[in-house]
Amino acid sequence: MLQPIQQGFLLSRQVQDKGHTLQIILWIKTVTGAQKLVIDNEQAVFFVAENQVCKAVDLLIQQNISLNKQKKLTLKTFEQSPVHGFYFTNLSQFYRARDCLKTNKIKCYEDDIRPDDRYLMERFITADIDFMSSQSNSLPMKHTEVKCKKSSQPLDIRLTMLSIDIECSMSGELYSIGLYAKNSIEFTCVMMIGESQENAASYIIWVDDERQLLIELINQITLIDADIFIGWNVINFDFSLLQKRCDLHQLKFAIGRDGSVPRWRTNNNNTDQQFIEIAGRVVLDGIDLLKTATYSFPSFSLDNVANTLLGMGKKVNDVENRVDEITENFLHNKQALAAYNLEDCRLVWLIFEKTQLLEFAQLRAQLTGLAIDRIGGSVAAFTNLYLPKLHRSGYVAPNMGDGVSDLVSPGGYVMDSIPGLYDNVLVLDFKSLYPSIIRTFKIDPMGLVEGFLEREQQAEKAEMLVNKQDKKVIKGFDGAYFSRTKHFLPDIITSLWSERDKAKLQKNAALSQAIKIIMNSFYGVLGSTGCRFFDPRLSGSITKRSHEILKTTSKWIEEKGFRVIYGDTDSIFVHVANKQSAAQCIALGKELQDLINKKWQQHIADKFNLPCELEIEFETHFTKFLMPAIRGQETVKGQKNIGTKKRYAGIKNGKLLFKGLETVRSDWTELSKDFQQELYRLIFSEQPIEDYINNIIEELRNGLHDSKLIYKKKIRRKLADYVNTPPHIKAALIANSKLIKKGKKPEYEHRKTIRYVMTLDGVQPLEFNENTLDYDFYIEKQLKPIANDILPFIAKDFESIAGKQLGLF
Repeated sequence: MLQPIQQGFLLSRQVQDKGHTLQIILWIKTVTGAQKLVIDNEQAVFFVAENQVCKAVDLLIQQNISLNKQKKLTLKTFEQSPVHGFYFTNLSQFYRARDCLKTNKIKCYEDDIRPDDRYLMERFITADIDFMSSQSNSLPMKHTEVKCKKSSQPLDIRLTMLSIDIECSMSGELYSIGLYAKNSIEFTCVMMIGESQENAASYIIWVDDERQLLIELINQITLIDADIFIGWNVINFDFSLLQKRCDLHQLKFAIGRDGSVPRWRTNNNNTDQQFIEIAGRVVLDGIDLLKTATYSFPSFSLDNVANTLLGMGKKVNDVENRVDEITENFLHNKQALAAYNLEDCRLVWLIFEKTQLLEFAQLRAQLTGLAIDRIGGSVAAFTNLYLPKLHRSGYVAPNMGDGVSDLVSPGGYVMDSIPGLYDNVLVLDFKSLYPSIIRTFKIDPMGLVEGFLEREQQAEKAEMLVNKQDKKVIKGFDGAYFSRTKHFLPDIITSLWSERDKAKLQKNAALSQAIKIIMNSFYGVLGSTGCRFFDPRLSGSITKRSHEILKTTSKWIEEKGFRVIYGDTDSIFVHVANKQSAAQCIALGKELQDLINKKWQQHIADKFNLPCELEIEFETHFTKFLMPAIRGQETVKGQKNIGTKKRYAGIKNGKLLFKGLETVRSDWTELSKDFQQELYRLIFSEQPIEDYINNIIEELRNGLHDSKLIYKKKIRRKLADYVNTPPHIKAALIANSKLIKKGKKPEYEHRKTIRYVMTLDGVQPLEFNENTLDYDFYIEKQLKPIANDILPFIAKDFESIAGKQLGLF
């Protein structure tokens, strides 16, 4: 008998063959706990164009591939060809059929969509689910004969987290495992190999050996029964090592809610990246999730992120040699190791709490249908939202590669800048420009198809007079035309936009950020060959329109007598009179904002007969502003005149801000950053700078800044893949060679960060350097370029100021 409707949040999904049938398993969290939904007798499907159906069926018969049924549908391709659905009750037969037909040049549409994803997608289910079922008495709660639908109302299901961190030797032998949670009450636990010690912290559980450590971990996970595991590089390091150690001891790593072991898979494009699927649980990695939420740090080490966000660091004395210290503590001070282990767990928890990462991931899943642990996923999010709407309008989706052509879609518009040192620069930003263009000009994959059909129908009816030819369709770029009425993407973005406005009013930062990322990703999706809807006419109709908008806006501003000195993607930088007060500048910024918005509303109504969704905002008033020139580009008179792009600095609300300059770059030394910030501060406040420059050079030569002369750079590829040998790779090779000579394993490889210095004997890794630093190199390559970015604008230059120090006179 069917039970009453229940509601829950989707944790994990899985599809598998069960005998000769296909089974979908959904684990969801409800107000009463985790529930397992078993959906039997589903089918996998792809589509074949009608003119290839007979050949396809014959091929499957020849290969003895079991096709449950095929039937003609009311769907068609973007090329207007009718399609048949090919249905399979078994995943293995589905994959065999797909491979067979592709090998024989028969196109299968939507053959890459997993049955579990399709099941949810076609019911418009994202993460919130209403379900009815017949219920068994097994534990954990299991439901069969399940019927699911999109939840009738937004749910507020609280997910529980458990932070996990392991400590081990360089060879992977486990020392301890820490657990931390603060759901309803605080939970702290460190499982440590070793004999019980007197006066040890109560949270330490002592175990005899590694096997017992793993057994105790599995027991604790079962008792705590958390929905979400969190950690730092937790999948590729912690869980990966735990799986290996369980395999070594022939233990089942039984951490699924039903006592099952995890399923592992690798990234097809990056075999070093692993994914883990745990029945009824989810693993969220702090690093990946911060990047998905668009956080950026010079280093994503736990110590650096914790210090930046929380003002707290790891409990080690020597961060550079922390592995040695961990081993030393395991041997001689296990309580110190336990405190360190637990603090790492707690730091991860506090970072999640501070940045609302769980809320962000949960809301992103609710908005897009992406699995809560999905990394990236812009293409999948677009597909989840768009595909079911497309089907209901009678189309199947194209395959990847269908939209490829010789057309090239440009990137965002970046104007040539006018270099200079300015007073009073206003910055006006178009609010979410690309989504606004999509909404205004109805840019949409199906809309592009329908636009062509409507235009052809007009031509057949002789309605396409020169002065009327675009009244029923909207002209894009590169020959694109869009339907005024048949589209989905503009409405999807409008809905998200409305939800973001609500989130802002509610001061829900996590939701606002999630929606912003989703909206802004849709242009990138349409411009990516990794998306089935890729077509350069779509992306080009967005970016080329943005170019037109920025150029026209700049023209309107200059017609008002102001000077546009730079423009970048969605921003315009305007220089106004030097002697204007701050209040006058702010009033002028708002005046320009209102003027431009009115002009765009009128222009789009007159030219396209469309409502305008474009909106420009007065965003920033720089009281002082520097737009540098490109280094080395000079006029006949010796003054640089070719401006940089995406590199500037200024004073906003009394604070010095940098964009693209050395202060915000991770590949320059700390000395260069300190020098740039202080030099710019002095110049912007019109103070003398000669003594400061000479003092820095003198202090540098006297070794007072040696600790700030360190370069840090990440190794982006395998060392063997570098054709040339840049300085950081030379340093890595030298360091590895010295480690090998000491009988140690080379440490510097792909994805590692190397710290190095420049010496009189060339580049040297910091940890092995015994040579004298090359101070002249740092003066020439770090201080001089920074100084000469700004000094020419106050009629000075580095050599004239520091000539005596440099030995020039």
